[in-house]
Amino acid sequence: MNLKKLAYELRLDVLELIRSAKAGHIGGDMSAMEILTVLYNKVMNISPENQNDPNRDYFIMSKGHSMEAYYAVLCRKGFMEIDDVVANYSRFGSQYIGHPNNKLPGIEMNSGSLGHGLPVCVGIAKACKMDNRPSRVYVVMGDGELAEGSVWEGAMAASQYNLDNLCAVVDRNRLQISGSTEDVMHQDDVGVRFAAFGWNVITTAGNDTDALEKAFAQAEKVKGKPTVIVAETTKGCGVSFMENQAGWHHRVPTEEEYELAKKELREKAEAC
Repeated sequence: MNLKKLAYELRLDVLELIRSAKAGHIGGDMSAMEILTVLYNKVMNISPENQNDPNRDYFIMSKGHSMEAYYAVLCRKGFMEIDDVVANYSRFGSQYIGHPNNKLPGIEMNSGSLGHGLPVCVGIAKACKMDNRPSRVYVVMGDGELAEGSVWEGAMAASQYNLDNLCAVVDRNRLQISGSTEDVMHQDDVGVRFAAFGWNVITTAGNDTDALEKAFAQAEKVKGKPTVIVAETTKGCGVSFMENQAGWHHRVPTEEEYELAKKELREKAEAC
């Protein structure tokens, strides 16, 4: 499977979702796309067929506002139908809302209230250890989310209980709704901070599927401590006029911008 090509194709699905709903967090969708693509198509033992198996892997999208990317990946994996999601996303009374809804197949937890995903994953990972299950637990967080204190309470607990079946991913695009993460709440070196809490740290190119595959493979080999992958990404990745622009955190493209973005993404997919 050509994961690089798939990530661009999934960005086209995101574009359609946001255009149809006239709402969405497109910048973070685009920055996290390779992370989700690699996790669901290369790394995790999870599918529509085993979604109720207690020995499956577990995933929580803690930065739940990037739901459009999550929908695109889940639909391509077979949990839902993309046409149905596009037609009903963010409509009154629809179950396809703008944050993860665990009434939908493949979604473990309602999320988007930032700072909750990692602590919940600590609990899941600890339970898996206690039950001697082979499951691994994955969580994707935004870097702006790291300002939440509950993240660091979870980080302490994960290290205390030697949760080597837990892998956190930080979508390190350096932008949040109100601007630069370093201006809003300076983060120093994210890797150094997690290391101080007893975590194994891997820093990698977060919009490079090959680099991510290697990082996740490396994380699986680590024993005795949890791993965080600091994925260095670009906000709005894949659409040139959206890249590194805080204004695209939550914005709907105009019809002209939609056509330009679609053309650019198609060309990049075809070039892979």
